[in-house]
Amino acid sequence: MKLNLVAVGTKMPAWVNDGYQEYAKRLPRECQLQLHEIPPAKRGKSGHSMQWMEEEGERILTAVPADHHVVSLDVRGKPWTTEQLAEQMQNWLSDGRDVSLLVGGPDGLAAKCRQRADQTWSLSALTLPHPLVRIVMAEQLYRAWTVLQNHPYHRA
Repeated sequence: MKLNLVAVGTKMPAWVNDGYQEYAKRLPRECQLQLHEIPPAKRGKSGHSMQWMEEEGERILTAVPADHHVVSLDVRGKPWTTEQLAEQMQNWLSDGRDVSLLVGGPDGLAAKCRQRADQTWSLSALTLPHPLVRIVMAEQLYRAWTVLQNHPYHRA
């Protein structure tokens, strides 16, 4: 299974790329994490947030293969504990399909992305900066993998 993190934003600071790579590289080949960066919409005086969000949503959906299991990240989603994320990961592995995890831009995730999703996950009730979400996602996916492998990284 491949995990595809589809996230709006390019040209991240080095600390974001380093943090993301630190955890992504720890995942084994059978649960590989790949980042697909989506260029953000050009924001200006003539547009509005819904327009930009919809434009980014189109780009996100273009990057998601039709046969993928899709998980949208949204504050209105279901929060998972580490153990629940590990259960989800086990279900995804058993399903046999690759998984795309969708992260919207500064204005959020477009409605059509949320509609395409098979699941909606909330990382936190807090509003997190989108660059930080990449690192948190990579670390949490690695942590869930270690739970499935009975590795001592996660201490419950």
